[in-house]
Amino acid sequence: MYEDERLVARGTRWRLGVTIRPHTQRAPPRGVCRRPGTCHGHTEEREWTFVPLFGLEVVLKHTPQRVDCATDGARVEFMPWNEGKRTTARVMMQFLGNWARRLSWKETGEIFKVSWQTVHHSVQWMAEWGKAHRSLDGIRAIGIDELHFGKGKRSANFLTLIYQVDVHCRRLLWVGKRRAKATLRRSLNALGGPILDGIRYVCSDMWKAYVTVVAKRLPEAVHLLDRFHVVQHLNQAVDEFRRRESAAAGKTAAGQRLKKMRRPLLKQGARVLGKAREKLQALIRSRSKTARGYVLKEAFLHFWTYRHPTWARAFLVQRIRRVKRSRLLPMIKVAKMIEKHQPLILNWLRARGEVRTGAVEGFNNKARVITKRAYGFRIYETLELALYHNLAQLPQPEVTHRFW
Repeated sequence: MYEDERLVARGTRWRLGVTIRPHTQRAPPRGVCRRPGTCHGHTEEREWTFVPLFGLEVVLKHTPQRVDCATDGARVEFMPWNEGKRTTARVMMQFLGNWARRLSWKETGEIFKVSWQTVHHSVQWMAEWGKAHRSLDGIRAIGIDELHFGKGKRSANFLTLIYQVDVHCRRLLWVGKRRAKATLRRSLNALGGPILDGIRYVCSDMWKAYVTVVAKRLPEAVHLLDRFHVVQHLNQAVDEFRRRESAAAGKTAAGQRLKKMRRPLLKQGARVLGKAREKLQALIRSRSKTARGYVLKEAFLHFWTYRHPTWARAFLVQRIRRVKRSRLLPMIKVAKMIEKHQPLILNWLRARGEVRTGAVEGFNNKARVITKRAYGFRIYETLELALYHNLAQLPQPEVTHRFW
């Protein structure tokens, strides 16, 4: 019960102190089993930071009782606003955690007059509670991808992420350091056998470690390659031609045709409009290596319009044969890679409508935004915590009053 409220000066600021006393007509609940017990003493008075009121810092004050328990001995009473030995009330931690999804942790602390560590501990508590109470039932499709972290291109500078990409639910399931076979094996073991038995579709890129582990651990699932990564390799080949020819041509007429053409060349042809389309048509008529690579790339995009794998396979074989005769080495390299992974690319047609493959790259973009919002996390554990907190759709504990 609330006994006393008073304003107290704290330096240049004021705070509202609220004293809580035990209910005189009820026995105090035990801290473990929460059954009524007998009070036989008190501990020292404690303070908890509560949700601010009209810009005022609010502090709860209470002297916890010691309660006898037949099985656990003497225990501190159960306090619904308390969590362990934390000095922040549960509702305040949830309040800070929800704002930390919208702002950086530093901005959240500055606005609500708490330290960065307090925000970090609040997010940590919410993430741990959510992972302990989340349900992993009904997972039929997962997406596997990597995310760059830190400086350098070593395996230790990448994260392996597993997402649920079902039509009805899209969320982060697991985060691990490094992009290696051992990391993916560890992630699948963490999900557990019953969950793996229910997975029917797996979406990933062409990274050899991922392809090998998925084929061994999920042999019954349909493994498909993400459309985004296939198109990305084609765009990179076209852009390589553009850079080479632009550097060689300089300020000549051929060089002027390639000027400011990077984005139009990487876009789908039907989406290029206005003057950019006129320049693109002029570039195609020049029959340069960039133009020929662009035409081959655009012709391949027709593959994604097929409905039946048989006709799609015939189209793929014909396109690969055409590219191999083009003598354009970057495009030939991509054609051989597509030929090597042809069954996995065709699985994209079989899984159409069942899996949201674009969600994998969408989640990666959100993860990059989370990192940039904090100007980069230097510690892996902090980044992992932020990713779970923002992308995993973790459940939250019920509270009496909501402040957000």
